[in-house]
Amino acid sequence: MNTEVFAARHIGITERDLPRMLETIGVKSMEQLIYETIPDDIKLGTPLDLPKGISEHQFLSHLSELAKKNKVFKSYIGLGYHESLTPSVIKRNILENPGWYTAYTPYQAEIAQGRLEALLNFQTVISDLTGMEIANASLLDESTAAAEAMSMLFELRSRQQKKDGTVKFFVSEEILPQTMSLLQTRALPLGIALVVGNHETFDFSEGYYGALLQYPGKHGQVNDYASFVEKAKENDIKVAVAADILSLAMLTPPGEWGVDAVVGTTQRFGIPLGYGGPHAAFFATKEAYKRNIPGRIIGITKDTDGNPALRMALQTREQHIKRDKATSNICTAQVLLAVMAGMYAVYHGPEGLKFIAGKVHDNTKKLAKTLEAYGFEQLNSAYFDTIQIKAKDLERLKEATENKGINLYYVDDSTVSISLNEAVSEDDLNTLVSCFLESQDLKEKSLEEIDLGEAIPSNLQRRTPFMEHQVFNSYHSETELMRYIKKLERKDLALNHSMISLGSCTMKLNAASEMLPLSWPEWGNLHPFAPINQAEGYQEMLKSLEEQLNVITGFSATSLQPNSGAQGEYAGLMVIRAYHESRGESHRNICLIPASAHGTNPASAVMAGMKVVVTKTDDKGNIDMDDLVEKAEQHAENLAALMVTYPSTHGVFESSIKQITKLIHDNGGQVYMDGANMNAQVGLTNPATIGADVCHLNLHKTFAIPHGGGGPGVGPICVAEQLKPFLPSNPVITTGGNKAITAISGAPWGSSLVCLISYGYIKMLGAEGLTKATEAAILNANYIKDRLKGKFDVLYSGERGRAAHEMIIDCRPFKSNGVEVTDIAKRLIDYGFHAPTVSFPVAGTLMIEPTESESLAELNRFCDALLSIRAEIDEVASSDMDNVLKNAPHTLEMLTSDTWSYPYSREKAAFPLPYVAENKFWPSIRRTDEAFGDRNLMCACAPIEDYIEA
Repeated sequence: MNTEVFAARHIGITERDLPRMLETIGVKSMEQLIYETIPDDIKLGTPLDLPKGISEHQFLSHLSELAKKNKVFKSYIGLGYHESLTPSVIKRNILENPGWYTAYTPYQAEIAQGRLEALLNFQTVISDLTGMEIANASLLDESTAAAEAMSMLFELRSRQQKKDGTVKFFVSEEILPQTMSLLQTRALPLGIALVVGNHETFDFSEGYYGALLQYPGKHGQVNDYASFVEKAKENDIKVAVAADILSLAMLTPPGEWGVDAVVGTTQRFGIPLGYGGPHAAFFATKEAYKRNIPGRIIGITKDTDGNPALRMALQTREQHIKRDKATSNICTAQVLLAVMAGMYAVYHGPEGLKFIAGKVHDNTKKLAKTLEAYGFEQLNSAYFDTIQIKAKDLERLKEATENKGINLYYVDDSTVSISLNEAVSEDDLNTLVSCFLESQDLKEKSLEEIDLGEAIPSNLQRRTPFMEHQVFNSYHSETELMRYIKKLERKDLALNHSMISLGSCTMKLNAASEMLPLSWPEWGNLHPFAPINQAEGYQEMLKSLEEQLNVITGFSATSLQPNSGAQGEYAGLMVIRAYHESRGESHRNICLIPASAHGTNPASAVMAGMKVVVTKTDDKGNIDMDDLVEKAEQHAENLAALMVTYPSTHGVFESSIKQITKLIHDNGGQVYMDGANMNAQVGLTNPATIGADVCHLNLHKTFAIPHGGGGPGVGPICVAEQLKPFLPSNPVITTGGNKAITAISGAPWGSSLVCLISYGYIKMLGAEGLTKATEAAILNANYIKDRLKGKFDVLYSGERGRAAHEMIIDCRPFKSNGVEVTDIAKRLIDYGFHAPTVSFPVAGTLMIEPTESESLAELNRFCDALLSIRAEIDEVASSDMDNVLKNAPHTLEMLTSDTWSYPYSREKAAFPLPYVAENKFWPSIRRTDEAFGDRNLMCACAPIEDYIEA
């Protein structure tokens, strides 16, 4: 074995395994399998034009050299991004721990109680600090969260406002520039009219449904918005506030003014800058709006035994259920970062947060008063951490600061803005002052002791307590927090325990060598709005990744800005929209979406202002060509796009795909390909070859960024030449095409930090390794398919009987035994496995995707588990509700109870196959009562009184 070949570490199947697997499948070679799986007319004729793969050691050395090209200055730019200090106990035990970063979205609550508790902590912190009744479990960034608030308030318009066509939305001129750009993007297709102005002169006239304020303002001014909110209420105008989370430890929370939503980012709660992300945004609102809140909410319910349990609440808001009725997209969380931010609050507690906020504020006052003592004018009458200074010669100031490794934000020709953070020391303050003195040839002098006074008016000082719950007042030593994190980790099943065979989600290896650089300060401590010449390492990496993705997709250009798959879908459609408008065809607004398409597609189309027309699938799960032709021709005059998932969500390479894309082009539309299943394409075919015009890629699927419990994700879009000019821009750092649409996310290159992972994945695998990975994914899926043959029916397969990289097994026939697909999913937990995707895209089925990273031994364990469950199904009858499937999963508490009243043995319940005993995973709860949780929604930690013993 060549130990320097990364593919041998990433791909689980060895050369020794191959003959046995091919024999099971019934083919003589891998070439035959691929021939029988992928249509001939879309196969690539030549290998990928990418370099040969490099070893892990070579990659880390390369990235170390690249990191040296980044100049990490002390950043006082602000604008929503601040240097923060990640506690080492959190960095080591969460960020660098595969038990946390390889977990999946917590749909299976019984094996996700640890993550769910961490997210409940996050929600509680947000609710407490904002003064709101309810918060979600995170969004992507502050700008997208603000846009979600704008959209939610639009949906919440009164019946009269909707009747009157009330569409105006007031945006304070204090708003962050990147947020303004994103509001413009989201408002356009929804028909919302943005009005930017001064909140003090706003006239509250009719025609407005909502308003957005920034607290503190973009250059630091802390405004009292109480009277604004009161007048807005009187005029039926709902108000959202974008707030700095750390400032709320000292400032009056917006909830006390009666606002309708508070949004922002938790980046400064211990999350690296990362040149823009990933960072967890927050969204808090009133409980009355719980069914309108975007994203996910973690709620408290009970399990079968009546014990407290956590779950994702109100799951009917999911896009694969609501589809074109959805108003936002649930794939918009940053779970890993929310967990870290929540743990930052747990570790520091309320007193710790007050100390950090107080230190930042005192340093800001000290800087302001010192500069004033030297004759500089400070413009903000009230501030928390950001001041504006008038300076005569900004060029000299810029030269002085840059010579000392400092970045400031230059507001205009004579004004500079300085935002301080928790990492600022007294030496840093002295250096800052020296730069100002140097810029005007002033000499340092001894100053009398400065009276710092008050920079926050008394009416804006926080009076209410926060984070009184036990969890925030118990784990302030490293030992205690380490044990708490470990306690939660043990409740979760992640990839470091066993295979997670989720169809459509591609839970592959997230290699340690790809992950290690995320902790390096040269990558973590760069501000997204730092001058480009300070980010040469990042720029080289990002441009190389764009070029790699161009080669893999066959397209001309890539934008890395979308920071989730959902954002990628939306960005792709907005680029198509802009393309049609540039040709004088803005009337094109019909989006055809096959019933087999990825579940988030309809929601994205609606958000992009398109009308969804669903096309049928035939009995084999393929797009119904007759129906597609009929609808494409019927809507030819207004056809904007087709959204197609390829291979289909049914796990099939449809042979008519080129005929389909030609049909759309012939009728004036563009083809958007959902890249959810790109793991079956890389190196064998590509979106350009099938005739698509744009695709998004899930870097957290095909390209090895970990799911992180439901985020981070990156969803770049790759486009054909005609769409290149419309790639998204940023208002602070120039990016995008020459006819660029406005921003899709807050940072110029989205979640830049985690792009290192995909860059490494491609760099280490190289052209040959990438192709082998795709082949192995197809091999593994077909191996499982044939091992289960005769016991489970595969719902769809290709024309030659093959699956792509995933398949759907039909569990509906087992209803005659009284067994539902959920019973199988929960029973798999007893065997040590996370269930495959349940009831999507077809109700009553399991969608299985093994990925290329799994070994033959693990595939066999999984197949053995399913076959054993199949035998258990045969043992039960529909009248028998007290069986091993209905009672699954079985907890340790059940197994060690003094009484055992079940008609099967304890051994059968907990150790159904010999391998289980070697590495048993114990679920911490029994099945959750989902209906109870929705009827009695609780989504914050219990009040402190609940912990006080009588």
